[in-house]
Amino acid sequence: MPAPTHGAVVVGVGGSAEDLEVVRTAAGEAAAHDRPLHLLHAFNWAAALESFSVSGPRATAEELLEKAGRVAAEAAPGLPVTDEIVEGDPIEGLIRASDSAFLLAVGDGGMAGCASCVPADVPAVQLAARAGCPVLVARIEPPPQGPLLVGFDGSESSRATLAYAFDCAESRGTRLLAVRVTEPSHHSDGGDDGLLDEAVSRYGARHPAVAVECHTIRGDPGAVLLEQSRSAQVTLVGARGDEPLRGMLGAVSQTLLYHSPAPVIVVRGLDPDDEDGS
Repeated sequence: MPAPTHGAVVVGVGGSAEDLEVVRTAAGEAAAHDRPLHLLHAFNWAAALESFSVSGPRATAEELLEKAGRVAAEAAPGLPVTDEIVEGDPIEGLIRASDSAFLLAVGDGGMAGCASCVPADVPAVQLAARAGCPVLVARIEPPPQGPLLVGFDGSESSRATLAYAFDCAESRGTRLLAVRVTEPSHHSDGGDDGLLDEAVSRYGARHPAVAVECHTIRGDPGAVLLEQSRSAQVTLVGARGDEPLRGMLGAVSQTLLYHSPAPVIVVRGLDPDDEDGS
């Protein structure tokens, strides 16, 4: 029977050094939110059957999970950790686990280091587009100790993202920078001038200890948020502002996912009115 993932931070475990760094990041995130950590490794039975002994690849998978468990214990002593070996494609296994997870953590596959790349086939992109929970895409380089950056456009998706951002900021004990970007051609009738301030006031009331700074800026949303992300310790963005459907990523979330030097959390699968952000 598979290990339960309800409310856990789930991280895929492969054989690369980057995967172990993602485990370390995921363990810290789980500890900050007081959630268990679940290590998941996908086992390729087809490849195993082609080898001289199925026990060899299986033993390798178990060793990977043991090593990942030690990394998690070093990063967050006392953190509850479970592990699981699943059969089949790693992406599909992680997507199934995301349906009952608090957060899914994955490496970026080197995306942030390629300014001209649009790598739709990278696992992080597919997971961010299809998962049933927020997806943390970690970077190879450590981020600066700046604020948490959250983009807001007034949509239901961005409201859920803002609510989740407050929860993350409180868990990390850091300040929040909330940014709303309006297109240069956008002409306000005055009705939405206080849209960001009103939303921050509403969700911030649940987290009075979080210091928050608000800015409404004219410009291209992707470009403005990308520039702001250079000094952020993590950037949070809704999967798709105008149409928050599973299986889709908007232009802004793609821009940040591909090019932000900061870790990015693509927020999806949440209700903006859920009190605990889960």
